[in-house]
Amino acid sequence: MGRFSFGILIVGVLVFGIVVGTQIKASISGDNLYEQQKKFSQAFLYVTKYYVDDVDTQKLTEGAIEGMLEKLDPHSAYLSAEQNRRSKEEFQGNFEGIGIEFDVLNDTLFVVAPVIGGPSDKLGIMSGDKIVEIDDSSAIGITREAVIKRLRGPKGTKVKVKIIRPGEKEPLYFVITRDKIPTYSVGVSMMLKDDIGYIYIDRFVQTTHDEFLEALKELKAKGMKKLILDLRQNPGGYLDQAIKISDEFLGGVQKIVYTKGRSSPEENVYSKPGDSFEKEPLIIIVNRGSASASEIVAGAVQDHDRGLIVGETTFGKGLVQRPFDLPDGSQIRVTVARYYTPSGRSIQRPYDISKRGREEYYNEIHERGWNELGINSPDPEVRKRVQEMRNRREPIETSLFIKPDSIHKPYRTDKGRIVLGGGGIMPDYLIMPDTVTRYYRQVRAARVFEEFAQHYIEQNPILRKKYEQNFEKFRKEFEVSGDMMKQFIALATKKNIPFNEAEYARDERYLKNAIKGNIARQIWGSKYERMIFAEEDNIVQEAIKLFPKAEALAKLGSVK
Repeated sequence: MGRFSFGILIVGVLVFGIVVGTQIKASISGDNLYEQQKKFSQAFLYVTKYYVDDVDTQKLTEGAIEGMLEKLDPHSAYLSAEQNRRSKEEFQGNFEGIGIEFDVLNDTLFVVAPVIGGPSDKLGIMSGDKIVEIDDSSAIGITREAVIKRLRGPKGTKVKVKIIRPGEKEPLYFVITRDKIPTYSVGVSMMLKDDIGYIYIDRFVQTTHDEFLEALKELKAKGMKKLILDLRQNPGGYLDQAIKISDEFLGGVQKIVYTKGRSSPEENVYSKPGDSFEKEPLIIIVNRGSASASEIVAGAVQDHDRGLIVGETTFGKGLVQRPFDLPDGSQIRVTVARYYTPSGRSIQRPYDISKRGREEYYNEIHERGWNELGINSPDPEVRKRVQEMRNRREPIETSLFIKPDSIHKPYRTDKGRIVLGGGGIMPDYLIMPDTVTRYYRQVRAARVFEEFAQHYIEQNPILRKKYEQNFEKFRKEFEVSGDMMKQFIALATKKNIPFNEAEYARDERYLKNAIKGNIARQIWGSKYERMIFAEEDNIVQEAIKLFPKAEALAKLGSVK
């Protein structure tokens, strides 16, 4: 897509951040580099030579590098060789293994779902299968880390597994030849109702734009005319993928993002005309876990009045890291620039480089939304009003409550709407997630949902026969019955979770939804669990109600 004016764009590996490469100038900012290197070398020599016990020089070196980077900012980082390898694997969009989504429940490894078209799927391995041996060694009591270590491996290598399958009297044995397994970043693509489509992207990897276009094509074929793009908990990823997706929404030649740094001149990226979703109503959902590349998409859409942003203020990760590989395969990621939305907002939140400051930087995000609205305001009337809104959980038009100040400096969108800086992307409408009771949290922590779903499927084989080939039928027809809830409560009680009638009554619809979602997960995989969860997701449901505002924005370029 020929619209980049970057001198160099590094499409490399990164996690929780953006990788933009620029030529690094030899600038030491007044420090005498040689003297500082000499000082460190002498200190390192004295420690390794005179310390009372033997010294692991690798750990010492890694600790020194980590300490050095911690003095810079919260996002410059060191990755060991193993961490670097896994990071590259995760963001390249594939890995090598047997191709199953798995879980470990009550010390038993079971198959949640085989990856369609993968080695396990081709051999007939099914969801619900229990893997009890791997290469003639017991898998009972295995940890998740050990599963990955024993089942992943180079393409072409083989692994033998022994499987117990519900309904089969004898164990089944399979020899699986490992292969490349694709991973997907579009976690959900579905029609919500009428002409509203929904796409959830959990990170930006090499294949995200292609996945997004395919999902968009399928939803349009089903009659989609409005789109909800969900970027909650999306930590970022490849910059070029975020740019391409932003471009799908922006008509003409419009600035998407720009970067500036001490040793990096300003670099601008623009959209091009003629993409696939430039005029239709658009809502983007974000939250405090949406960072980096997610914030680029949300910021570009908001600044150009292209769509409505709803949810929570995003994380505020606006520092650009460049990766530098080290001789042993490890890597350092050094911040080389800041990036800005088209209106000039810096996405980066303020930070303090001290250790306490770094801890506060990550902890502060949890209470940010309500603090911004004034939950801790010295004015009792403001606190009362915000608490009332908090209890009602209704969408809050952010501009009516958060005004420009020394932290939140005002900027203007293309059509003159005021948007605020201060770090992160502040939504047009703040929608806070529903909270659940202690009873719900206890059963979730004890994994009662997963265990109940597994037992229910095993005890009711007719369920799989009836719905396995038709998820939509399951989604529309299947209901968690009162008898099922009695069994669920009994299982929770058996796990020493006392029944609380009031809390149960408050959360009953969420409990039923979680049970249905876990049944879907164990028949079809995690993607289908998320599709069930969306039906009771209060933020998604509130976003749907805001489409009249999004339609006005799409047509007139303003929210009224």
